[in-house]
Amino acid sequence: MNRAAGAAMAADRAYPARPILAVSTAVVRDGQVLVAQRARAPGAGLYSLPGGLVEVGETLAEAAARELMEEVGVRAHPIGLCGARDIIGLDGEGRIERHFVVLTYAARWHSGEGERSDEATDVRWVTLPEARGLPTTDGLLMTLEAAIALAAR
Repeated sequence: MNRAAGAAMAADRAYPARPILAVSTAVVRDGQVLVAQRARAPGAGLYSLPGGLVEVGETLAEAAARELMEEVGVRAHPIGLCGARDIIGLDGEGRIERHFVVLTYAARWHSGEGERSDEATDVRWVTLPEARGLPTTDGLLMTLEAAIALAAR
């Protein structure tokens, strides 16, 4: 995506009339989970899960798999929801500048090791104890715990 297109997308998300629906994916492989360091605000520099917006006509699971592949080059099979989170950001005047509803899928790894992109400055497979030592987005550790538990069933 070019810089102008990225700026236009960001502007469309500012001061929304309603919450914006997004997904993320917690890929589990051999007791480890894939995390990505965010390249952009909100949360630039923090580790989180790959994800993005749901497109019209796309199921949540399809969006989760697509965003995972587009963002970090990993293919996985979503197996169930393992988290939900509101991300609400206020401007200096207390108005709602951003509101995302993010549904997170646990998924079983299929292929790909994870690659950096313009959205992810670092990508790594971590155990839960290793994730605890990283700077993370709010609620990530609880989501990883839920994803690991769901994948173990």
